[in-house]
Amino acid sequence: MSFDVMAGEVHGLLGKNGSGKSTLVKILAGFHAPDEGGSLSFNGEPTGLPLKPGDFRRLGMAFVHQNLGLIPSLTVLENLRLVPLTAGNRGFINWAAETRAARAALARFELDLDPEERIDRLTPVQRALLAIVRAFEEIELARATTGKPGLMLLDEPTPFLPQSGVEQLFRLVRSITQSGSSVIFISHDIDEVLEITDEITVLRDGERVGELKRADATHDKIVQMIVGRSIARGAHRKTDRTTAPVYARFSNLAGKMLEPSELAVHRGEILGLTGLIGSGYEEVPYLAFGARPARSGEIAIDGAAAFAQTTLSPRRSIEMGFALLPADRQGASGVDSLPIVDNMFLPDVGRFFRGAFMRNGAMVREARALGATFEVKPNDPGLKLSALSGGNAQKVLIARWMNRNPSLLLLDEPTQGVDVGTRQQIFAALRKAAAEGMSVICASSEAEQLAEICDRVLIFAKGRICQELTGADLTKDGISEACYQSAALPTGAPTPYLTQAAP
Repeated sequence: MSFDVMAGEVHGLLGKNGSGKSTLVKILAGFHAPDEGGSLSFNGEPTGLPLKPGDFRRLGMAFVHQNLGLIPSLTVLENLRLVPLTAGNRGFINWAAETRAARAALARFELDLDPEERIDRLTPVQRALLAIVRAFEEIELARATTGKPGLMLLDEPTPFLPQSGVEQLFRLVRSITQSGSSVIFISHDIDEVLEITDEITVLRDGERVGELKRADATHDKIVQMIVGRSIARGAHRKTDRTTAPVYARFSNLAGKMLEPSELAVHRGEILGLTGLIGSGYEEVPYLAFGARPARSGEIAIDGAAAFAQTTLSPRRSIEMGFALLPADRQGASGVDSLPIVDNMFLPDVGRFFRGAFMRNGAMVREARALGATFEVKPNDPGLKLSALSGGNAQKVLIARWMNRNPSLLLLDEPTQGVDVGTRQQIFAALRKAAAEGMSVICASSEAEQLAEICDRVLIFAKGRICQELTGADLTKDGISEACYQSAALPTGAPTPYLTQAAP
């Protein structure tokens, strides 16, 4: 494949999971060596391939990788200043000067972080913002050093960002291009691509299938180029499931951000949870599963006697038929260093034992069949999870839980980093499972996703449930408007949901 990125341009790069986007990024980063025959010209000067690790800095490139590329055991300061750290007299680092530089960089981007805080103690949003700040600092340093425009590559930079963070990122992107540098923006969010890019290149199966000027691009055109066919959207007919029996009722549930709350999910219902980032909805799946400690709460299943939420553990939840798919695919959901087959059967590997022996052949055959059902590419159970694209890794983890046929499926950002075709496949699987009686709770910041798949959506603000949307109100615009309306309510003020739910 070949394509050009012009000076001062934001160039969108789109394609299905596994189409080659991240591979291209890793070639430019010097992580992968390309096949022979390729060439790279940067600022009009031919550059030999393969690039060695670190060559990209000499050329003037900076990256925000899909996995962010931060070192969890190091501090904010150490991650932010890793490249420009310099030794003073007698080989000592001037930590005071480095701390001042780090604080100045964080302040420029209005990011309130302690330079001494370790990365593994930051929230996903904070980590994403830090990786973006580091890349912007590197591109500015490269321009100051070489005097030439640089190139920034953003590989899925927005999934963990609140709307305010996305807007801030776009402002920074525009400031970079105004100085003559260029940006390659990789995303599955087509609305974001249409907003920020000047030119769009679409890949399919490792090949360039077309380019579009932003002025000529539409959502449907892009989708058709990505998947090779048109995809119907919004075909889900909302159903009133509130007449069905309640499967799980959570009372007085509270966590770190969540104030004591009441919510219930009915059998066969897909219940959405959303709000602005930090409003408390993100905690509910983890509190409900026992993966995070609850301050208080009781849970009742199928009308049985309630028991304390504080006694619930992930092991007990799995035994009860619960399943949890966290948003942090690498840190909390999958194990990158293990093969696909092990990731698929981690929760129930015991069923493949016969006495002291494991039936590896049976496990591999079942994993390959599951991979075919969920269209995992490449469908090789022996490959490490880290060898897959983000979307294909997500398919593996969804297959893990769907194969267990849970009674309650708890999801946090289930389509993060997933292409439009795979999204529809995941939505179809959820609808089918719900129609067969499975209850689903889906926490997501994506209003369009919730409007498409949910029967009911609860809006959170300041740790409380403020509104409930159903029927004709359950639209992308309706959800977004409700999130901002609820966030504007004074702390402690009565909310429409509480007023309605009080009886």
